[in-house]
Amino acid sequence: MRTGKLSNEQLDRLILSKLKRNRSEIICSPGIGVDCTAVDLGGDIAVLSCDPITAADSGIGRLTVNVSCNDAAASGAEPIGLMVTFLLPPSVTEDDIDSLMDELMLAADAAGVDIIGGHTEITPSVNRIVTCATVIARPTAAGLIDPKGMQIGNDIVLTKHAGLEGAPLLADKLSADSGLLCPDELAEVRSFLERTSVVKEGLYAAMHGATAMHDVTEGGVFGALWEMSAAAGIGIRFDAANIPVHHITRKLCGYFNIDPYKLISSGCMLIACTDGHALVDGLAALGIDARIIGRAEGDSVITVDGMVIDPPQADEIYKAL
Repeated sequence: MRTGKLSNEQLDRLILSKLKRNRSEIICSPGIGVDCTAVDLGGDIAVLSCDPITAADSGIGRLTVNVSCNDAAASGAEPIGLMVTFLLPPSVTEDDIDSLMDELMLAADAAGVDIIGGHTEITPSVNRIVTCATVIARPTAAGLIDPKGMQIGNDIVLTKHAGLEGAPLLADKLSADSGLLCPDELAEVRSFLERTSVVKEGLYAAMHGATAMHDVTEGGVFGALWEMSAAAGIGIRFDAANIPVHHITRKLCGYFNIDPYKLISSGCMLIACTDGHALVDGLAALGIDARIIGRAEGDSVITVDGMVIDPPQADEIYKAL
């Protein structure tokens, strides 16, 4: 099978269709475009989500924290704690583990979450460091944001820029003598990892008119648009020209023959809302770049010039691994 996530068709046929609902406490069940579950614990709601980090060579600790917390934020929930698993190859050193844990704790402190458990194991089953984290979160005063809640006529807002996570991962794959990026460009693209959290914009949007949110991970912006549409059963018409792509990201994508709109983009958030202009202005006041890229309408995901967006396939990052 191809590297990366299962296709949505495979996910539905092989995994989701076999799941059963046995407990009345579960108030949000798995589905395409649904990244979190919610559990009613006698009147208190717990939001949970689980994510691995498999493709990174650097920034693994930061991504482990941010990617999991991002899913919770997309449901309008504040992350509280993380359960983290480290699967480490036999080639790992104590210094590697020490550095990974230091980075993880710095990211957790920045996110305001505690590491509350997990598992650490050295195993020949992996040839690089693999992490997996489960986030535990609680809804804000606005309540849960339903990933299926997008409505006809909603504005579609995108924060930051496409390929935000993927660009530094690509930079790590450059040979030392490639000459593609100068030292300043390398430093700038690696700094993108510092912006891979969407907790601030997620919690703000939850309180200011968001009807649905989706953090942009594997499959990139195009994949996230398709999944957001599939969850709600509503089409999206958007203008690809309005999706920002950093010039260094474009340079890296050209070098590796990669589509930046289909490149993993943790740190970007898609937000469906009733008043996109007000939301963009509010996010700008928080120092977060955002723009309206489209509108919820019709029954498919389509660009303004008529190109239909297909279900996401393997992320473009795997072309460079």
